[in-house]
Amino acid sequence: MDYVAALVPPVVMAVAFIALIVTIVKSQGGANKAKEDAAVDAAFARAEAARQSGEGSGA
Repeated sequence: MDYVAALVPPVVMAVAFIALIVTIVKSQGGANKAKEDAAVDAAFARAEAARQSGEGSGA
């Protein structure tokens, strides 16, 4: 019976890992992809603007 107790945690972790991978793959694309891409592009634009404004006044 000890072998069952030894195998349960790795099996549970494997199932959880597979579920995580499936969730990540399914969430790629779809209806929210354009909205997520726009949010990332806006964040990059804000970071770039902040970096450029910091370079101009830092000298």
